[in-house]
Amino acid sequence: MSDEKSRPVALVAAEAPPRARSSNYPEPFFSRMLKRDKRPLGDLFGLTNFGVNLTRLAPGGESALRHAHLKQDEVVYILEGRPTLITDAGRMGLKPGMCAGFKAGTGDAHHLVNETDEGVVYLEIGDRTPGDAASYPDDDIVAEVVEGKWRFVHKDGTPYG
Repeated sequence: MSDEKSRPVALVAAEAPPRARSSNYPEPFFSRMLKRDKRPLGDLFGLTNFGVNLTRLAPGGESALRHAHLKQDEVVYILEGRPTLITDAGRMGLKPGMCAGFKAGTGDAHHLVNETDEGVVYLEIGDRTPGDAASYPDDDIVAEVVEGKWRFVHKDGTPYG
């Protein structure tokens, strides 16, 4: 109960502490995420059914490797900047006030890239359905959640490292 009492009721999202590591991806993918800053808001409130991140992409940054979740639904809401959304259907420019959603299990891989000279800020919201996995059509990587943590392997099943 004392942990619950120490959680904030409200806070300024931009002042929330950033994620401890910029990415869970192994190299050579980890370094591609260095222009991304995630602030896990849902965790600060003890949320367990879904996660919410305030994410900032510096120019040249990307939200993630282009991926599709097996079980996790996702939505992004653009607050600042003009990222490019890349899906299996192609490229689409987004602007503040726009949102995009990605239903689990469709196989439609997606990610945001910042191809501008200005920062991009958006909210990303996803559920935390157990047993999730992700496919990455553009890269030699596959992910699954094992004991609550993402595990990454090459597409042939060999581990990274």
